[in-house]
Amino acid sequence: MASEKLTSDNDQLLHKTVFSILFSISFAHLINDLIQALIPSIYPILKESYNFSFTQIGLITFAFQLSASIFQPFVGYYTDKHPKPFSQIYGMLFSMFGIVSIAFANNFYWIIASVMLIGIGSSIFHPEASRISNLASGGKRGLAQSIFQVGGNFGTALGPLLVALIVVPNSQKYLLWFVIVAFIGLAILSKIAFWYRDHLILKKNKPLAFIDFHELSKRKVQIAIGILLVVIFSKFFYSASLSTYYTFYLMDKFQLSIQQAQYHLFMFLFAAAVGTILGGPLGDKFGRKYVIWFSVFGVTPFALLLPYLNLFWTDVFIVIIGLIMSSAFPAIIVYAQELLPKKLGMVSGLFYGFGFAMGAFGSALLGILADHTSIGFVYHVCAYLPIIGVICYFLPNLKKDKVKVQ
Repeated sequence: MASEKLTSDNDQLLHKTVFSILFSISFAHLINDLIQALIPSIYPILKESYNFSFTQIGLITFAFQLSASIFQPFVGYYTDKHPKPFSQIYGMLFSMFGIVSIAFANNFYWIIASVMLIGIGSSIFHPEASRISNLASGGKRGLAQSIFQVGGNFGTALGPLLVALIVVPNSQKYLLWFVIVAFIGLAILSKIAFWYRDHLILKKNKPLAFIDFHELSKRKVQIAIGILLVVIFSKFFYSASLSTYYTFYLMDKFQLSIQQAQYHLFMFLFAAAVGTILGGPLGDKFGRKYVIWFSVFGVTPFALLLPYLNLFWTDVFIVIIGLIMSSAFPAIIVYAQELLPKKLGMVSGLFYGFGFAMGAFGSALLGILADHTSIGFVYHVCAYLPIIGVICYFLPNLKKDKVKVQ
């Protein structure tokens, strides 16, 4: 009887939504992405201080995003087979060393090396963090992924705001203040790591917890994964034009100062954080296919009109774009996890990694384009990217196709 009661208690723990862990990993995601957001936020400072071209700015983003992307699928593949509860602590240490390095960096190659340290830290963090949010979901995976993702979006939004308040009025070395943020992240990740370790022990004899199997053929799964990767290309390539060059666009078109442009960028990033909250639960309720389709293809009219607007309507439209477009990623990640339910780490690493890689190539190519044309022309070209989202029509509807294994 005692053994049966213990088994029952363990089952309840495995099937319970652990909000304390979800909010903790979300806050750790906030810190990780806040550190990441420091990089594009200081671009105007770097461009002014070292007379960088847009091509060099694009190459800095390329180095950062590539280092943040290339390792993620491999980290996810390895940890699917050999979970490492404390690996995220090592990732945060890489990011912390990157902050210290970039605070003192005074040339292009030193800056490249610094941002790559932060990128490596991010590549270690995301696959395992996404898996933890899935394990703590209690089956509410869309909600869990939104809670996890919104932390990252708020971190990305806070980056330019804090840089505008702390770094811009002073100097590049004031980035060292963000080492304190990294220490807070280490403390939170240590708490999560012990929960993750204990949860893996409970889960050891119950490998099928929360796994939904669908009835799609291998061929259909491969096609669906391919469609999602095309959607990721569209979304992150367009996002690269906003995260890397939006401040330059505002400064060029509306003659804003660096600080003023950072505040306007914060509006977009904050809207993106709010939109992320909606994406997961809406996917749970209506089906992830429809959320993905609307959030990518739905921004098309706003993106097409954006380059022709005055400052007021630019702010209005950029908020709408942020709200709609950001709802896609939680739905994409959970949809991909449902397609490959036994490879949570690998699929999370693949999609986070591919997204970062597209941001890397997008930033590099758009920087070259801006140098050869103008920053305004970049936004005219990128406005057509969301149209690619129409391909979502061909995604299978897993809300109907999947069956639950008891």
